[in-house]
Amino acid sequence: MEQLIWLVPLLPFLGFVINGLGRKSLSKGLVGIIGSGVILASFIISVVIFFSLQGDTQKSHEVFLFDWISAGALHIPLSFLVDPLSSIMLLIITGIGFLIHLYSTSYMHDDEGFGKFFSYLNLFVFFMLLLVLGSNYIVMFIGWEGVGLCSYLLIGFWYTNSAYASAAKKAFVMNRIGDLGFLLGVFLIFTTFGSVEFAKVFPQAANMLPGQNTLFLITILLFIGACGKSAQLPLFTWLPDAMAGPTPVSALIHAATMVTAGIYMIARSSVLFDLAPLTQNIIAIVGITTALVAAIIALTQTDIKKVLAYSTVSQLGYMFLGLGVGAYTGSFFHVLTHAFFKALLFLGAGSVIHAMHHEQDMRHMGGLRKKLPVTFLTMMIGTIAIAGLPPFSGFFSKDEILANAYQASPILWGVGV
Repeated sequence: MEQLIWLVPLLPFLGFVINGLGRKSLSKGLVGIIGSGVILASFIISVVIFFSLQGDTQKSHEVFLFDWISAGALHIPLSFLVDPLSSIMLLIITGIGFLIHLYSTSYMHDDEGFGKFFSYLNLFVFFMLLLVLGSNYIVMFIGWEGVGLCSYLLIGFWYTNSAYASAAKKAFVMNRIGDLGFLLGVFLIFTTFGSVEFAKVFPQAANMLPGQNTLFLITILLFIGACGKSAQLPLFTWLPDAMAGPTPVSALIHAATMVTAGIYMIARSSVLFDLAPLTQNIIAIVGITTALVAAIIALTQTDIKKVLAYSTVSQLGYMFLGLGVGAYTGSFFHVLTHAFFKALLFLGAGSVIHAMHHEQDMRHMGGLRKKLPVTFLTMMIGTIAIAGLPPFSGFFSKDEILANAYQASPILWGVGV
């Protein structure tokens, strides 16, 4: 079944091509069906692959497609890596991505750029899947850059508003700062190990002594890349401004895709980071500082989407704290739980904004429980989950990170609590 993995990213790309070319000739209903249908099909294939892995003694499969670049000592195949880490990410991206596409069919129905919007969404999902499935750093980087490009297109979707266009440019520029760090890290990986393929780099790295300067430089450059994409100090200010885009875009960027890319990249490169304890300490300190600062800023906001945006930055800080103390499982567990309750909160916020005729100032809201009972219930569930109260999912994922943080440093644990 793993041999069909190439269909998972291909289907959203086909949706992008069809909706992109036919955005003026296809009806909105058909655009919505195509745009959502290809993501649903990718999700179904991802579910089948996920369960096929559970009963497989060989938990990791590399599916080779073709040789992409071959020049001297540089050989880069276009191949996909299917293992528990990538298969869980596939479920998050395609599962929540489908729900957001479905939500968008109604939310964006009256927008003139309906077809263009769905083509951009499909392209965004395609690049995110490419990032997750790549079996080497070059394929991952292409997906990484593609996601950044699509975020620019989606955040600035209503580009006639100068403030929205500026927010898109800010996101694009700040992400490029992080991307430069990632790219330099990839160059250094190739210089050190003679390859950029995970299957060749990680076994060689495992034989190196911990704490070497080369490993520190590689990991700190990769971490800079992760800071840009996953909005950590000091490269976090673009994410709240990304609220300029339509609400489904906010949900997609904040919950299921773009901001988790940095977490995924570090988790995938855990072999390298485990051998660089100084980098891990820096990650933990930056993560917990970001979590605290963003939470404080969120308390001062009046825009409902900006409150959620800063809460995303804070939750990402928790995930980086987990990565810094070596709790990769706990961090990834929180990626999973956060994806669901943050998507729920953003889509609920979109429902409120829609009902309030595009009003986003919370000071003008009140008594909506009687008018929007279903939205009230869903947002209450999301709020309890993000607060980390038992028995909701956020409690278990946060608790696992904090337990590992306590073992590493009671100070980190204290700030995290």
